Amino acid sequence: MQHIITTIIIVALLSLPATISAESVTTSVQSSTSNAQSKEKKHVFDGGMMFHTGFLSGNINPIDYQASGMPFGIGGVLHYHISNHFRIGGEGYVSTLRQMGNGSYIKYGWGGILGDFRWPFARFAPYAGLTLGGGANTDLLIMESPSSEWEPAGETYFRHKGFFFIDPFIGCDYALTKVIQLTLKIDYMSPIGTDLQMPLGPRIYFGILFYH
Repeated sequence: MQHIITTIIIVALLSLPATISAESVTTSVQSSTSNAQSKEKKHVFDGGMMFHTGFLSGNINPIDYQASGMPFGIGGVLHYHISNHFRIGGEGYVSTLRQMGNGSYIKYGWGGILGDFRWPFARFAPYAGLTLGGGANTDLLIMESPSSEWEPAGETYFRHKGFFFIDPFIGCDYALTKVIQLTLKIDYMSPIGTDLQMPLGPRIYFGILFYH
């Protein structure tokens, strides 16, 4: 009997290192799996503020006025990441095109829903997409400026009208960190289904986006 007990003790002592080694391997595998899953974690949302300029031109036929120049504006965008390559979301902007240096302007306010495809590699993520939405165009054109303050202006035109639009765009994000990215975008917004006459042309956007 004593011989059997001694044999059991010896076997248990010999198997102990193997058990410890197996537990260490299991712990290591679980840790590696957890780290891999952490590294593969995808972004869900991103959004931020964007400034823009560009060049617009076009003839406003009812008053035979040729408008042109560089607009300046501000707005923002929010994306939801369906996958690593496809986003949906919304954006909205206000843009002003100053004219004639006398307080005249052509102003746009617009917003819509968007979808884009993106191709991330290294720190870059080029993208291309389309926005559909609506907005309003406000024009104030002072053709004859008064000679002094508080005098009525001469020939002056004002218009405010809504419109729907289609807006294709291309751009690229650049990752400063995992959370903060810079973005550069170019678009060409065109009104649809309306007789609205407005200056058209490319706009270029610069912005900063925060990823979550």
